[in-house]
Amino acid sequence: MKKSLIFIIMVCLIISSLTAQENTMVRINGGTFTMGSPANEMRRGIDEIRRKVTVSSFQMSKYLVTQKEYQDIMGANPSYFIGDNLPVEHVSWFDAVEYCNRRSQREGLTPAYAITGSGDDRVVTWNHNANGYRLPTEAEWEYACRAGTTTPFNTGNNITTDQANYDGNFPYNNNAKGEYHEKTTPVGSFSPNAWGLYDMHGNVFEWCWDWYGAYATGAQTNPTGAVSGVDRVLRGGSWGSSGQDLRSASRNDILPGSRSVGIGFRLVRP
Repeated sequence: MKKSLIFIIMVCLIISSLTAQENTMVRINGGTFTMGSPANEMRRGIDEIRRKVTVSSFQMSKYLVTQKEYQDIMGANPSYFIGDNLPVEHVSWFDAVEYCNRRSQREGLTPAYAITGSGDDRVVTWNHNANGYRLPTEAEWEYACRAGTTTPFNTGNNITTDQANYDGNFPYNNNAKGEYHEKTTPVGSFSPNAWGLYDMHGNVFEWCWDWYGAYATGAQTNPTGAVSGVDRVLRGGSWGSSGQDLRSASRNDILPGSRSVGIGFRLVRP
């Protein structure tokens, strides 16, 4: 009898922990920070020019969008690594903005995007007055990732495979090698940053709103990236990345129609 009771309690605890992974929005209070990396940061990119940036307050999803969330809204799951609580991947930038609009409509919010055309020729316009879901700007993403830190990672001067999901065979700045999962891990598997956001480093790259381009010089307020371009910005690194690509300032870019097992996204709202 006691064994049966213990078993029931354990099952209830497991179910409770799973349902606790609700992807709630975290309030990110606006502020001013230094975007980019200092000249002495190891393995920095030449496109990580430092500048003062001010961002307004916004809400950001605590976790990456999961496969269950994506399936519920889009009616399909394009991911290669299957699991309800794994981040959705193999999604294009266009898939991500479409998800934002559909979820906004389902929840009675004004969609953030007007989408015209079809395929990779679609034109997406952002309605800044909308209260619906959208992708973060590159500046918002870095501000939220840093969570007040100025070091290469929000974990400090280095990051281990106990702190993020990446290829531990290629650590940052001579750090000890670590585990390589060779796949995505469930959202929330690692500790959050100081502002309660999970997986800002590693697991899957995250789509941002911005066209990839050189940063505008001088202080900026709520920058939204280049006016036009070829590629959209990716941030955060993935399960297959080396440690250097997980740095808070690290920038990556790819065609908006591209899909990869290393690319997902998270949501932002006003």
